[in-house]
Amino acid sequence: MRNWLSCAKLIGCGAVIVLLLTGCFGRYEDGDGQKAPRNEKTVKPPATAEQAAAEPTIAALQSPTEQALMEQAVTETEQARDGQPAAEPIQQPEAEPETIEKDWSAYFDGLSGAAVVYDPAAFRFEVYNEELARTRRSPCSTFKIISSLTALETGIIEPGDSVRRWSGEVFWNEKWNRDIDFPEAFRESCVWYFREVIDEIGPERMQEELERLAYGNGDLSDWEGRQNTNNNNRALTGFWLESSLMISPREQTEVMERIFGKESPYSQETQSRLREVMLVEGQTQTDFSVYGKTGMGKLAGEVVDAWFVGFAQSEGKTVYFCVYLGQTEEKEVTSARAKEIAIRLVSDYLVNCNDCIKAAVD
Repeated sequence: MRNWLSCAKLIGCGAVIVLLLTGCFGRYEDGDGQKAPRNEKTVKPPATAEQAAAEPTIAALQSPTEQALMEQAVTETEQARDGQPAAEPIQQPEAEPETIEKDWSAYFDGLSGAAVVYDPAAFRFEVYNEELARTRRSPCSTFKIISSLTALETGIIEPGDSVRRWSGEVFWNEKWNRDIDFPEAFRESCVWYFREVIDEIGPERMQEELERLAYGNGDLSDWEGRQNTNNNNRALTGFWLESSLMISPREQTEVMERIFGKESPYSQETQSRLREVMLVEGQTQTDFSVYGKTGMGKLAGEVVDAWFVGFAQSEGKTVYFCVYLGQTEEKEVTSARAKEIAIRLVSDYLVNCNDCIKAAVD
């Protein structure tokens, strides 16, 4: 018995010694079951539940600014660990151009509509009917500027080999019932031609372009244009024709500047090709040039949207414009009328600008 007690005492002493040595020089397991080193100076006995509740946390000792910085650092670390780049700092918006409201009602002769002229040299918008100028509507065939731009940049439209074969289906517009090339398709606003082009561009590439241009609501969800109850021929419908995609007259003008302005990301060749097809032919005045595209949409057989969108140049000066006409009782609303109003308005604007410049020089 005595021998057994002696052995027990020896074993107990040995265990105590081992525990002491482990406490000073050993390792402990963290919360995930991983071995981690610890220093004797930082070891504390486990806290009771009451002590843990009473003890202030690190976050409680930090100021709100310090907490925010700590959270940002943790987020960036986790993103880097997951192979994701840290978020870029939010850029401060640049100064907004000046906006001047104008009474251009005389040009519209009782038609419901809006007009926007953006003069980048003056860093100024001149706007008629501000509320309507900020209201989004279907772009209709003015969207052919965007589909042409994208197709030219990606090589889907090759200017020297742009003929597409007519399917043989007879359309309401006789000029569409034949093989047709890009310049003719653009000027004749041939819907089936651009329906094919847009399908070849595809939703993903088109969405990228709309985001790049900050184009209206950027909504391509009705790709085939089934929301267009005015027409059920899928060769003649799409998201840009009285469907999911919408844009305001002011936004149309801003998009024109993004395409043709000094900071344009598009190639000079693409811009040149677009200018060629957008040039308004048969202009009576030769001291300036107007480039643009019409667009018109119907609902239940009635014209509800009519556009002319583009830019004009005179003596090295460029202005971007948009004229929009909406449904008006007892008035004929057409894209041809919108085009006529736009050319008169922009012509007067440029003449006045040139007169001001000459007067300043004299």
